[in-house]
Amino acid sequence: ADGELVQYHYGLKDLVTILFYIFIAIILHAVVQEYALDKINRRLHLSKVKHSKFNESGQLVAFHLTSMVWCLYVVVTEGYISNPRSLWENYPHVYLPFQVKFFYLCQLAYWLHALPELYFQKVRKEEIPRQLRCIALYLVHIAGAYLLNLTRLGLILLLLQYLAEFFFHMARLVYFTDENNEKLFNVWAVVFVVTRLFTLTLYILVIGFGLPRVENQALDPERGNFLSFLFNNILFRMSVLLLVCLFQASVMWRFIHFQLRRWREYWNEQSSRKRAATGAKQQAKPLKRDSGYHENGVVKAENGTSPRTKKLKSP
Repeated sequence: ADGELVQYHYGLKDLVTILFYIFIAIILHAVVQEYALDKINRRLHLSKVKHSKFNESGQLVAFHLTSMVWCLYVVVTEGYISNPRSLWENYPHVYLPFQVKFFYLCQLAYWLHALPELYFQKVRKEEIPRQLRCIALYLVHIAGAYLLNLTRLGLILLLLQYLAEFFFHMARLVYFTDENNEKLFNVWAVVFVVTRLFTLTLYILVIGFGLPRVENQALDPERGNFLSFLFNNILFRMSVLLLVCLFQASVMWRFIHFQLRRWREYWNEQSSRKRAATGAKQQAKPLKRDSGYHENGVVKAENGTSPRTKKLKSP
């Protein structure tokens, strides 16, 4: 009927849908690589290492930008930003609107498609462990939010994460085209710190204050209630918050260490340039001439006489 709201639940048929969109993601990946990244690479003439990183950042910029705009549209139209209480009210959120379910399935399909792309893109062996770790973390968090019925919180967290990742990979692309241009890295640094603070605030708000106030606190897997009874226990709740804070602190520590190393390299480069410029100026200074003037390669005194003493002839 017109105006009837249809909602969806997860099930085994989602695997077939995810498999279909894995093939779609592989095709889109090839299109971006062929018609955009390869053409830019041919103009830049990058080395093999930079060529691989450029392709990785180029693909992730396209994906993060698309996902960020899509996720922002979903959270705005569903009212999750205007009403933060909706992140935990009426938990568990078993039944999902179509656009929320479709977004999660596409996210899972993209990160699963990244596994065969490691072979298709001929990624170096040194880079494979790092990329596998990144793919596994995304899959665990997205699938966890989807299966544990924390889709609303997961959407906000993905939006913050993709915002920071977009600026990082965009800064890398600009750096590969012009190694003297590192302004976007400074923008990424500010965005990264702000998104970490918002992420930590959301965790404390939802886990510390939201889920413990849910009416149904009993474990009920059939209704999708997996977590509220755990967060009703203050000891478990504080332990989870402590783990979250430690994890965010470790992320910030690695970020600060990276920034300090980058600034140290920058200042060392600037100081070496200054020393080179100072040495060049000293070499360019004109040498002082002897008193007098030169004539046919011979130094003459100011009064026109030769500076060498004349030998007296014997009488």
